[in-house]
Amino acid sequence: MMDNFLSFVSLRNYIVTLIIFLVIDMVWLVFIAKSIYDKYLGYLMGEKVNFGAAFLFYAIFILGLMFFVINPALAKDSIKYAIFAGALFGLVTYSTYDLTNMATIKDWPTLITVIDLIWGSFVSSATATLAYLAIRALSGNN
Repeated sequence: MMDNFLSFVSLRNYIVTLIIFLVIDMVWLVFIAKSIYDKYLGYLMGEKVNFGAAFLFYAIFILGLMFFVINPALAKDSIKYAIFAGALFGLVTYSTYDLTNMATIKDWPTLITVIDLIWGSFVSSATATLAYLAIRALSGNN
């Protein structure tokens, strides 16, 4: 009985975090970043979004955010941990992509890397913080 409850709670927490991340990231991608990416990376962008790859990114990223940031923040009962570990997780993960691109893709724009590292830190911290608060509220730990 307890295992089923823990599985439900884990799935619920994952879905809450995924929804928060998707909402924030979609606002960024649709209203802000699209024109920036078109201007600086238009020569690399495909005509269509590869939704399979996007789905895998979101699924794996949220799994990492849950494991390395949100679950420890909940265990520590620390919103500060969610804020700062979330920002560090975003910096590390987005650095992996952008700095690898700078190292391997000819003429990769430095500005894009700077923007993405700031965005990755922000979106991860904001998601971790809001998910922490939402999960605590759903668990009755206001």
